[in-house]
Formats: sequence, structure tokens, C-alpha cells
Amino acid sequence: MNEHDRIVVGLDIGTTKICAIIASVDEENSVHILGVGKAPSDGLNRGVVVNIDRTVQAIKAAVEEAELASGIKVNAVNVGIAGDHIRSISSKGVITINNKDQEITRADVDRLLQDCRKVLLPTDQQILHVIPQDFIVDGQDGISDPIGMSGVRMEGEVHIITGLVSAAKNIYRCVERAGYEVADIILEPLASSYSVLNHEEKRAGVALVDIGGGTTDVAVFRDNTIRHTAVIAVAGKKVTDDIRVGLSVLDEQAESLKHQYGECYADMVQEDDVITVPGIAGRPPKEISKGILARIIQARMEEILEIVGIEIKRSGYGDALSAGIVITGGGSLVKNICPLAAQVLGMDAKIGQPSALGGGMVQEVSSPIYATAVGLVQHAIAMGLANGGRAGQGSGQASGKSMEVWSEGFIGRMKNWFSEL
Repeated sequence: MNEHDRIVVGLDIGTTKICAIIASVDEENSVHILGVGKAPSDGLNRGVVVNIDRTVQAIKAAVEEAELASGIKVNAVNVGIAGDHIRSISSKGVITINNKDQEITRADVDRLLQDCRKVLLPTDQQILHVIPQDFIVDGQDGISDPIGMSGVRMEGEVHIITGLVSAAKNIYRCVERAGYEVADIILEPLASSYSVLNHEEKRAGVALVDIGGGTTDVAVFRDNTIRHTAVIAVAGKKVTDDIRVGLSVLDEQAESLKHQYGECYADMVQEDDVITVPGIAGRPPKEISKGILARIIQARMEEILEIVGIEIKRSGYGDALSAGIVITGGGSLVKNICPLAAQVLGMDAKIGQPSALGGGMVQEVSSPIYATAVGLVQHAIAMGLANGGRAGQGSGQASGKSMEVWSEGFIGRMKNWFSEL
């Protein structure tokens, strides 16, 4: 790491775990993972903070572990948001180009996107992201970046992602109480897409499914643009609960069975294979059939995938996903999930793990469980946000703005909310 490198910090606040990743970005925008921290999380329910103190302690533990590994003192973090309160809607807008040479500028695009933001929302919902879909200049459609073009009338269609004001406030409050600033708040499936999807997949059409502990996040891409987002409140923790209840074991034993022996395609399991687990409170050991375990897991995973299928169909791009489905998150580690997904959804499926990393602790984060945290770092770089920490000297500040996501002003609004409390 040299003095010109910038520091970026991603903080994935999940239902079952909190991950912090500290990375440096060199002059070629190559990402080097400097530190990784992880802590158990029990202060959230289905992606939403329900216990401030527990969440604050877990954030501190994860970030401090990453600080120790990297030697970097963290100032600000890019944090993810999820939960079944997330909503997405489409909106359109139109403006005229009134400069003397009629050349479309960045200011014109921002003005159009502001016009697209004029949608009626419930008072408890707040816009998180405004994502351009297509632009039309003087009747010519299919334009992805109109800056520099000539025209007198510009129309646009955007994908607006909203979330509960209270949910965003609580995330903000937890990070601040842990001693860090919030550089940006990003929808988690959008962040994950930066780390596990490439441009070819986004262009051809792909559905990203991030199966976490409390929520399953879905993002549908086509023509290099996100077309549909959804957050489903059924995920890995429900699988663990099913095992606990179905096999009459402790919660810790259920989680261990899922990780060590879990398979979600019962047809691939030998029915007579048996697992022995210790008895509860001195009772005799219990023998559990791998076949029964697989059927319990398969039933819940099929439910999750069927809901994913409904969301893909709702997007209107179900028949246009040439790259199929990419599954990531901790839930993707259950054995044989890809064959099950291919059967339920009728399309090719593969596991997605973080990629496009330059160096550092690459092996330590080469798992689907780090997809969101790494994606938060990569999203921040794309947005021109690199202000996460310092190592003796101040870190650099990136500049620029991607056309892919327009969410300027959200953190400013968050600060205004807190000044009003």
C-alpha cells in the first residue's frame, strides 16, 4: 500500500453475522483486501435491526477484527440495507434541453432523474436508489448514456428502490454509536451484484439470488442494467428452524447438521446413511437419517426458490435471462443447491463468489458469504467513494459518478433526519 492508495470499508450487517472488509484501491482502481472481520449477529430479525446494543457490539467486534488485520483505523463505512420492507417501482420523466448548443450535460441528466423521483410514497418510505433504465432523446430510444448527445427533448425511465425510514435510521444509529460514519447506504443485492456478476452476465440477462440468514435478496439484470429487485423474508435461518423442529435437536446442533451434512436434493442422498448427535441433557445419542435431513432442507429451499421464481416472473424478464441464475450468500453453500435451482426455476444455475480482486486477503474472502461485504467495497469505488480510513496519513478521495446508480443526497437526508430528533 502506498500513500496514493485510497481506503474503502464495506460493512455487511446481516441477520446471523456481521462482516467488515477493509480494502485499498490503487491508481488503476485495483482492489486489495487488507483486513476481514466477522462477528455473530443476533440483534436483527429478517434483515431489520431489533436490538440496537447487540448490533452495535457486533459491528464493533467485526470492524475491530478487520482493523487489527489491516493496521488501518476505520473512519467511515459503506453499509448494506435489506429486509422485506424494501420496495421497487418504475417511474418516467421528461425535460427539455435549453442550452444554446442543445448538448446534453450531466446536469441535464440529473435534472431528468430528479423529475423521475416525483412519485407518491407512503410517509414511512424513503428513496434509497434511483437507477436509470433507458433514455429517449428526440424519439430515439435504447440510449444508455445520453451525455454529449444533441437534442431538445429527453425522456427517461428509472427503477426506484425504497425502504423504511425507520430501518435506515436504525442502521445509521447503530453505525454511529459504534464510532463510525456512514459513507453510503446501499441495497444489499445491488452491492452483491458488483462482486459476483460480470458485464457479460448483466448484458445477457441474469438473476442474482443472495440467500442470507434472514432474507433472500433477488436482483434481475438485463442489458447491463438492474431491472427488478426484491427482498424475501425466508432464508437460511428458516432452514435451521425446520431442522431443529423436525429432528428435535438443539438450535446449535441444527446449524451444525445443516453445515456439515446438509444437502438440498434428497434424490442424491443415501437413505441408510446415519448421523449420530449427542443427546440433550444426558439423554442417549440420537441417530438421524441423512435422507430425512435432506428432505427437510429440500422442502424449505424449494419454497425459497419458488418465491424467487415468482419475483423473476414479476420482473417481466423471465424468458430473457440467457445467463440463468447466480446463487450467492451463506445459503448457497448447502450442497447440491444448483441442481435443485435448475429443476425448480428451469434455468442454468451456478454459485457466485467474489471476483475481480487485485490482491491481499483474496483467499479469505473467496466465499459466497462475503459477496455483499466485498460488493459494498466495489460499489463504493464505482460511485467514487473512497474515504474509509487512514494508516498514519490521510487517504485519498476518489471522484466521479457512475451512470448506473444515482442516489446522491441520501446520506445528507439521513443527517438531516438525525438533526431533527
